[in-house]
Parts: sequence; C-alpha cells; structure tokens
Amino acid sequence: MATIFSRIVSGEIPCYKVAEDEKHLAFFDVQPVAEGHVLVIPKIEIDYLWDMDDQELSDLMVFSKSVATMLKLHFPCKKVGMAVIGLEVAHAHVHLIPMNHIGDLDFTKERLKISPVQYQEWIQKLS
Repeated sequence: MATIFSRIVSGEIPCYKVAEDEKHLAFFDVQPVAEGHVLVIPKIEIDYLWDMDDQELSDLMVFSKSVATMLKLHFPCKKVGMAVIGLEVAHAHVHLIPMNHIGDLDFTKERLKISPVQYQEWIQKLS
C-alpha cells in the first residue's frame, strides 16, 4: 500500500509545495512544530532513511540544503534545524525547521494550527 507521501507525490493528496525536482519533493508540514516547518522526501518509496543507497542519500541531503537555505532567507530564524525521526510515516523523510532555540525542535510540544491562508502566505514568502 502506498504511503501518504507517495500519494502526495502522485498528486492524489494535495500539499503545500515548497520545492521539487525529478527525485525529491519538499512541502510544508500540516502539523508544524514551528513556522516554516518543511518535510523533504525522496519521490521513491523507501521506508528507512538509512536504507537509501549512498547516492540517493547524498542527493536528498543536497536537495534539503537548498530548501534549508531558502527557508533561512524567508523565515526569521538563527538556523534551520534538521530532524530525522521516521516513525510517523513509513517513507524516508527529513524535517527542516526554522529555529531560534533548541526547543523549536521539540516534537512533543503542541503543534501549531495553520490555516490554508497562512500556508499560502508562507508559499508567497518563498516565491
């Protein structure tokens, strides 16, 4: 069965797209821990990030770097943090989170409630 991320890649489920190339997709998390929280995924369905071959992993990190650079320019933050958890969806992914404090990477805190209008504003920031 296809993961929710594979269904997003296929267009079956919509997303708030941030960036895309032939192998990767970046989109805003619908349950962000901080403003500008993005998920970056390979378009191929692979469960565990560390099961990716070296070239796939390298390509994902380079793509993630370009997205993080864009986030840093458009969301006020000291740095863009990266987290790899992998328990939420059985599809390799990284979280990119604009942060000013280490607590901004706390996945146990209450998630932000972002409206569709706010997501569109975030997308406009990146344009």
